[in-house]
Amino acid sequence: MKIFISLLFFPICFPAQAQKIESIYANLYTDSLKRGTYNYINIDGKLANGSYLPLDSTDIKFQASDGTFHGNELFIPANFKKECVHIKATLKTNPALCKEFTIFIKKSEDSDNLKSEDELMDEMRRNSKSSPKK
Repeated sequence: MKIFISLLFFPICFPAQAQKIESIYANLYTDSLKRGTYNYINIDGKLANGSYLPLDSTDIKFQASDGTFHGNELFIPANFKKECVHIKATLKTNPALCKEFTIFIKKSEDSDNLKSEDELMDEMRRNSKSSPKK
């Protein structure tokens, strides 16, 4: 009986094998960076089994030609004048795996004058009355 119980718990003594990251990818949420705000830089790791794992600053060393990183977020000052920022993301456990890319700075400012719900509904009503019905 003692042997049976020992054999039952034997596999627990071995550490679990973690999946190894084979490559990393930049999966950006936007095509440009905004001035005066934090811009999230998303890096995914492709595992040996083909699945993807989001990586953060505990896994990735971030470097940028301009701005400052706070975790995965790159802060671009409001008075930034250059057209783009060059970013390098390196896997900490395997520095041979790195991804370098350039992201451009958004040129046009966001409009602060968003339409209200009532204005949108009125516009939709006007458009539906003016369009011919089939």
